[in-house]
Amino acid sequence: MTLLRNRECDFESIFALASARGRAGVSVIRISGPQAALALQVLTEKPLPTPRMAQVRALYDPANDAHLDDALVLYFKAPASFTGEDVVELHVHGGRAVLDGVLDALSRIEGLRPALAGEFSRRAFENGRMDLTEAEGINDLVMAETALQRMQALRQMGGALGALYERWRMALLEALARIEADIDFPDEDLPEDMTLSVKPSLEALCSEMKTHLADGRRGERLRNGVSIVLLGEPNVGKSSLLNTIAKRDAAIVSDIAGTTRDVIEVALDLDGYPATLIDTAGLRETAHSIESEGVRRALERAEHADIRLVLVEAKDWPALPEPITDLLDEQAILVVNKGDCLETPSYGQQKDALPTFVTSVTEQQGLDALMACLTQKVTSLCDIGEAPAITRIRHRMALQEAVDCLERFFQSAQQDAVLAAEDVRLATRALGRITGRVDVESLLDIVFSSFCIGK
Repeated sequence: MTLLRNRECDFESIFALASARGRAGVSVIRISGPQAALALQVLTEKPLPTPRMAQVRALYDPANDAHLDDALVLYFKAPASFTGEDVVELHVHGGRAVLDGVLDALSRIEGLRPALAGEFSRRAFENGRMDLTEAEGINDLVMAETALQRMQALRQMGGALGALYERWRMALLEALARIEADIDFPDEDLPEDMTLSVKPSLEALCSEMKTHLADGRRGERLRNGVSIVLLGEPNVGKSSLLNTIAKRDAAIVSDIAGTTRDVIEVALDLDGYPATLIDTAGLRETAHSIESEGVRRALERAEHADIRLVLVEAKDWPALPEPITDLLDEQAILVVNKGDCLETPSYGQQKDALPTFVTSVTEQQGLDALMACLTQKVTSLCDIGEAPAITRIRHRMALQEAVDCLERFFQSAQQDAVLAAEDVRLATRALGRITGRVDVESLLDIVFSSFCIGK
């Protein structure tokens, strides 16, 4: 069988492995574009199946008619597909030889090329199948590691966040139309001072946007995970606590001071909320250049941490070393470790203003109360409630820009209608950049480059 050629193709078709590479029972190869249907006919040597009806067909290499696999094939005719183009899915056996053979055969069909990262989702956006927030929701769903990350991603993928921003954008457009009518048709029989007439509704909208922004970055924390940094002097038990919480030997434990010199990170799932537990070098003055760099990194992580677990030894408590006192604030939990060295240890939470727990990692005492407090703190930082939450810094920056534009509008509305209209127009554009309702070509590469190839 000879290769089929199509010189009329005006837009490249793309293909990629849409499931994870590696040995598996089934792997999915996706093809999208005007050549997708042709590619399926070439590989199966049969006419196209009924759209959206799965069929089992043999796949052949068009170069030599070699039998590649028996696959479940699906054909989605444009525009009723993920990308809005003709799409083919090949559900093949997941062995390396099968995958390499099918992908190699596709690469030899003219008009097809391997997809770039996020290119399927980008085409779906460009063909109006989703807005940018929905596309980002898909990527978040693929990357989700906890149940609550999955729930947030599904909500965003379903359009909840985009619908909120689109409602605000349409309200701004309606106000802008009234202002521009006042400017363009001053002699017409229009209500007096339409620019000022829209001010109350825009004030209410601006207040709603400010409330949305004042969310404590909960959506971003839920998406990225809460950072929890272990801090304390050498040999206070930080690495042992890390290993106990992680339930594995993630860090080296030794009686030798200064064993931990680099940052060690462990991913946690605390009741569905993602967190990263970070072990750091012991805080002390040292002339050793490598250990000194470790201390610097520890303090740097402490500065940007969402939660600090500050450890001290029970024999020293309630006296605290000077480097420790500077770390105790509303973000901190004080852990008095090695409580088994006390004559009458009292494990659990102490009656202090600062959450304080006497623990013994060796004896596995006081840890349940500590973990309950830690989980509660993470929950309070991430709990987004029912309303859709901001999940990315680009959303936050665009929303803040829109608010700033509206604040300028309130100042200029009584002075210059033209400037007031421009402020509302800029606010509208800022919101449009979040969902992609304006020209955002320079933004698309950033958004979709973080996707995996098959999306």
